[in-house]
Amino acid sequence: MGATLIKIASIYFVVGVCFGMFMSITHKFEFASVHAHINLVGWVSLALAGLVYSVFPKAADSRLGKFHFWLHNIGLPIMMISLFLLVSGVPNTEPIVAVGGTVTAIAVVLFMLNVILNVHAAKDQTIIHNKTTTL
Repeated sequence: MGATLIKIASIYFVVGVCFGMFMSITHKFEFASVHAHINLVGWVSLALAGLVYSVFPKAADSRLGKFHFWLHNIGLPIMMISLFLLVSGVPNTEPIVAVGGTVTAIAVVLFMLNVILNVHAAKDQTIIHNKTTTL
């Protein structure tokens, strides 16, 4: 799951950079909130979660990890598309922004709980050059 999240994050990275270029070229800086969320909640958050899940496979394999993955990847696109429409002048999308944001926020809380419950320091192990050696 960690690698999948990193791949999805890289898509958000490209979308965020292209969206930033669009804003710059068109001078439509009213979309700054969309741009910021794509980069922070999409690119950065998913990449970091992917790294956590890669280093701590117990967290990735947990039910909390799977719920986090799906809720984050369902809620974020809903929030981003509806926020773009809202800023573009479509007022009826505000409740959809709230739903997408709430789903994403629940995903983030599940990630935090997953980290607290399933991320532990390795006991009596030292990692040297990609090999694990017991002390």
